[in-house]
Amino acid sequence: MSMPLAAHAAESYAVAPTNYVESKGRRLAYRSVGTGKPLVLCNRFRGVLDLWDPAFIDGLVAQGFQVITFDYSGLGLSTGEKSYNPMSLAQDGVDLITALELKDFAVGGWSIGGITAQIILAMTGDQASHVVLLATTPPGHLVKPGEQLFYDTAAAPGISLDQFTTVFFEPADSASREASKRSFERIMARKEGRSPDVPADWAIAQIGNTPRNPLFPADQILELLKSTKTPILHIGGDHDIVMPIENWYALNQQLPTLHLITYPRAGHGPHHQHPEMAAAQIGAFVKTSKKS
Repeated sequence: MSMPLAAHAAESYAVAPTNYVESKGRRLAYRSVGTGKPLVLCNRFRGVLDLWDPAFIDGLVAQGFQVITFDYSGLGLSTGEKSYNPMSLAQDGVDLITALELKDFAVGGWSIGGITAQIILAMTGDQASHVVLLATTPPGHLVKPGEQLFYDTAAAPGISLDQFTTVFFEPADSASREASKRSFERIMARKEGRSPDVPADWAIAQIGNTPRNPLFPADQILELLKSTKTPILHIGGDHDIVMPIENWYALNQQLPTLHLITYPRAGHGPHHQHPEMAAAQIGAFVKTSKKS
């Protein structure tokens, strides 16, 4: 089990220490920043603790959140068996929430982490007060699958500015390219105690080399989204080559608690392109919405 969470809280994500909880025979690495309402964030494909933009996390702290990020089992600084099975990732999140004894928490996720957050909502019942989704996909058949460009780019080892821009921003737009450079520099600024990268060859083998449809075949989760009373926010970019925003708009009037925000000239990392704006919108969403 862990020490009291408040003892681990830092004021800036750029210098937040890594903490650990022991659960079910493996060690989950996490970082906690700020004080206030807990917001547990589940990471993207090939994401680890250090690949969140500190400006976004610090923006959430300024909104009054205690932001908790973590590495999935077997990835980054966490031990255990690694997997990109969304059920396994969701179990990591649930076990962390349980170990930290969180109450009145919100859960969020980016990309595959957004799939994870949807499953956590199902696994925890009414415990989560809000769900915050970032550039992710809904369950079920897609009206627009991802682009082959993502799968080709994601297979490259390591992390480069070009790869970062192609996947998470809009390379055709100069302002988006500049935002990518700034975000990349913030992410790479931390030198000590970084979480190791996820091996690219292993990661791409888990999802395949071409787009899939459906990407998230989970009819039970879709039915939950159609009946839940929990407020859900999705923030996406208008040109997401991984999980296109169009798939959420196709569910218009079917998901009664879903709020949609779309950023123009943005890609799969809208909250990294506009970190302060995204944080402020998430803060307003959580403060002004409640279960219906």
